[in-house]
Amino acid sequence: MGEDDRILPGTSLTMEHKEKGMWKGRFACKILKFTVVMLLFSGLFSSRVALAAEARLTDIVVTNTREHLLVYFSVIDCFTENMERAIENGISTTFTFFIRLYEVRDWWWDKDLADLKVSHEIKYDNLKKVYMVRLSSKDNKVIYVKDFDEAKKLMSEIVGLKVTELRNLQRGNHYQISMMAELDKIRLPFYFHYVFFFLSLWDFETAWYTVDFRY
Repeated sequence: MGEDDRILPGTSLTMEHKEKGMWKGRFACKILKFTVVMLLFSGLFSSRVALAAEARLTDIVVTNTREHLLVYFSVIDCFTENMERAIENGISTTFTFFIRLYEVRDWWWDKDLADLKVSHEIKYDNLKKVYMVRLSSKDNKVIYVKDFDEAKKLMSEIVGLKVTELRNLQRGNHYQISMMAELDKIRLPFYFHYVFFFLSLWDFETAWYTVDFRY
């Protein structure tokens, strides 16, 4: 051990206390960081649950033309302020709707008559200042609108969707039509991950709504 390496009396004890103090400080810092992250995640998760519980279907109508059974409905409380901001930044967003039709049979399993899945997609063109809404419920029709409220209305409404042909139904029989809506998981471009990272944790899914009817 050289002259510079000699340990002065009491030095090792002092250094040990310093190392323990630094270790305790780092440990406390890690606990604090972990706690903050957990609280943040908990808050985001709670917000996700609360938001998902708000989205619901309304204005449900089941009717028919001379040849087809039709359904109308809307999903409300499905847009949040953060989601609208993301859309206005050009992030594509898709709502998916599920519609199922059954024949209810008292002494046997219910009979599946239709199982439909349609989607509405919105994307904002910042150069043209228009919203593009693609409706698979209308044969993938693309509608361009400048008003955001009009675009949201197109996104959230199912209007006169053909569920099945009337020839598939029997007069006097009991039927059920069920429907629900959900927000597809938003895929963020890499450069938006830090700005809109919360959207990757958020989605909505309504409950199933069922209408009974006789043909």
